[in-house]
Amino acid sequence: MSISKIISDLKKNKKLPLEVRIYLIDKEKHYFLNNGVLKNGFDSKLSIVKNRDSVLSVYSKMAFLFDEIIRLRIVPSSNGTNSDELLYLSNLIPINRKIRTFLDWKVFTPEFTRNMSRLFEVRNDAVHCISIEEVTYTPKTSISLSTTSGFKKFASDLQKAWKTLIKIYVGEQQKIDLEKIFD
Repeated sequence: MSISKIISDLKKNKKLPLEVRIYLIDKEKHYFLNNGVLKNGFDSKLSIVKNRDSVLSVYSKMAFLFDEIIRLRIVPSSNGTNSDELLYLSNLIPINRKIRTFLDWKVFTPEFTRNMSRLFEVRNDAVHCISIEEVTYTPKTSISLSTTSGFKKFASDLQKAWKTLIKIYVGEQQKIDLEKIFD
């Protein structure tokens, strides 16, 4: 059964399964099924503006997908105690360790791992500053996010990473037996 068919069936169903917790991506649409409620997920295209809150918001979406990749690999769809415990443990793992784990699991390529590590250095700096103007990004050489060209380069790289992360997530999603989950 295709992901489109599953989502169509879920939308028609008045009583959705309470025990299933899963983030689904179908083409450009994202959905989150949790506690018997199907909600819209994130947009496939990120909107990034030159301020700290906008930048950190993008990183929280990426971190959410990291945790969902871990969940898909360990517990394909779940709710209740095991799911809560997995979320708790996942939140204890630093982002740089998750990125490295994805390389070890062959979810990320070495190049994508390097790119994500560099991008998440910006996140770490943004968390500890008042303004994005104080942050630099180092894809090859250090560039300031306070400059228009620096921020454009950073935003472009972040957009590319988001698109790649979505493709990776869809690949992981395709590995699970959705029919078994929704039967």
